[in-house]
Amino acid sequence: MLLRLRIAVPDRPGSLGQVTSALGAAGADITQVVVLERGDGRAVDDFTVYWPDAAPREYLISALEAIDDIKVEGIWSTREAPGTYPELEILKFLTTAGERALATLIDSMPVLFSADWAAAGTDRIPRETVYSSWRAPENIPYPAETPARPTASTLESGLHLITAPLPPLALSLVLARAEGPDFHRIEVHRLTRILEIFLMLPAIERGADRAFRNLATRAPD
Repeated sequence: MLLRLRIAVPDRPGSLGQVTSALGAAGADITQVVVLERGDGRAVDDFTVYWPDAAPREYLISALEAIDDIKVEGIWSTREAPGTYPELEILKFLTTAGERALATLIDSMPVLFSADWAAAGTDRIPRETVYSSWRAPENIPYPAETPARPTASTLESGLHLITAPLPPLALSLVLARAEGPDFHRIEVHRLTRILEIFLMLPAIERGADRAFRNLATRAPD
């Protein structure tokens, strides 16, 4: 299986080598390392590794926590292939998706952000879901008020969210991750840029109109 690990390490020479050695000794095959932030003598990195399906993840955590000053912030499954630029592929598909642009965006978000599901709902109260990815629950935890810009939060249940406005469409987007750490500010910024480009596409209003029509056909008489 493909796993993502978020690890905080001392920002000093040799720290990264200690982590990679520990992962290799535990049996993980490192495929990608992404630096999320550095400052105050610490660094936060995302590691993507191949890990045997039958092997407990606790082996990885134990191997890493044996290193002084290392903190494992989260470990979770991912479908984002390492060494690729999936957002570029998705944006290419969005430019040709026509009325399915909104559905294509929602379906792609969990893969792009190693999340569990995504959904878009109306801004009006009570909120109604116009489209959701296949793992989304029936009751989407939309916020009481949509934030002015993409914002990360964590519910009392432990579910991590990014909630983002889609103002031209009168919709709100929710992206959720049940396992692993909360969404990092770099992930929020990445989603912000993707949505900025998405909202510039000429077909998005047609896609929203289609979603609203589908919603109307589902509404009871």
